[in-house]
Amino acid sequence: MADAPVQPQRALSRRGVERLDLLLLSAEALDLNGGEAMVWLSEEMGLTELFPNRVELWKRRCSNPLRRTTRRDRITEAEADGLIRILNALADRLYPMLRSLLSSAEPPQLSEQRWALFRGRLQELLKERFNPRRGGVQRLLDPQEGPQLCRELIQTMALSAGPGGFTRLKASLMDAAA
Repeated sequence: MADAPVQPQRALSRRGVERLDLLLLSAEALDLNGGEAMVWLSEEMGLTELFPNRVELWKRRCSNPLRRTTRRDRITEAEADGLIRILNALADRLYPMLRSLLSSAEPPQLSEQRWALFRGRLQELLKERFNPRRGGVQRLLDPQEGPQLCRELIQTMALSAGPGGFTRLKASLMDAAA
């Protein structure tokens, strides 16, 4: 069997970094202990060389230009892969909640309550940590456009759960058009 061609390592684009951080923020909105879970998962997955403590993990997430406080340095391919793996593990853990949000079998009233709780928590985190003058943040906070964007974040998280989730999510984040 011939060796597969080696693909050059590519760093995430600005848009990919933004989406990855928003997905991690969505996980925090779903799980009140999401920040602690990320640190714990980093240790459990053996990513302590990349993220030795919560401060280093936070610094990598601050590469997102939508944040109030941003870092100019780009995250490396290994750091991006580590964050994607953490998000995959969180998505696996949160999958029952993701599924209930996306389920059409739920009573509409219950579904709307769940979405309102998620959107409210996400908006709180956005207002606290992100620059409200940025267009991407304004769209997420917009009453008309925001709910659809929140739904897209949850769908992306649900699709990143399970076997093959890392590959699907990384391909999605590398896609410049997405």
